[in-house]
Amino acid sequence: MVGVSTRPAVTMAQRKRQLVTDELTEAALQLMAREGFDAVTVDAIAAAAGVSKRTFFRYFASKEDVVVQFLADMGTGMRAELAARPAAEPPSEALRHAVWVAMAACADGVEHSGRALRVVQLILRTPALRARFLEHQAQWRDDLAAETAHRLGLDPETDLSPRLAAGAALAAFDTVLRRWSDSGGVEDPAALTDRAFAFLAPALDAAGPPGVSR
Repeated sequence: MVGVSTRPAVTMAQRKRQLVTDELTEAALQLMAREGFDAVTVDAIAAAAGVSKRTFFRYFASKEDVVVQFLADMGTGMRAELAARPAAEPPSEALRHAVWVAMAACADGVEHSGRALRVVQLILRTPALRARFLEHQAQWRDDLAAETAHRLGLDPETDLSPRLAAGAALAAFDTVLRRWSDSGGVEDPAALTDRAFAFLAPALDAAGPPGVSR
């Protein structure tokens, strides 16, 4: 008997949107690799992808977003994973799993990881893209701090621990991402993530699990 999938069906409109998004991203990456970020215009990206400039702006607000949006949803995945971790799990373990979800999204599959590596390298080497990516991370920090505070029964507005923990986790993410990028995707992101959190664990776990006094 064939099981019935519980995954939501992908509509034709969603497929089309993803296809155009992928085409714009790939066109932007190829142009920027050849000509440099500053030299590439929205008009050039749209033309290379075979769409109009108006269509481009239905999908992206700027040429920076074409690149950064490829990684921008990582924050949602990290918070969702953190919220799903067992309540009694130490903060370092829960946050390690949350960060690994983001790193796994980069390294998942040869074709996907190849594109992700090009995106990460472009972001880290281009000041305008790096600044935009850091803007996204600022929101991630707030989200992770709120979720950490909820897990530990703390007030994120008055207790330092949640924001410090979120900041440390994102510092680990940023460090691992850069190391993976610098290695050309050769270094194992899972091993790098484990090493980073082994170093951070004593500080992250200082708050203690829920129900344990600090």
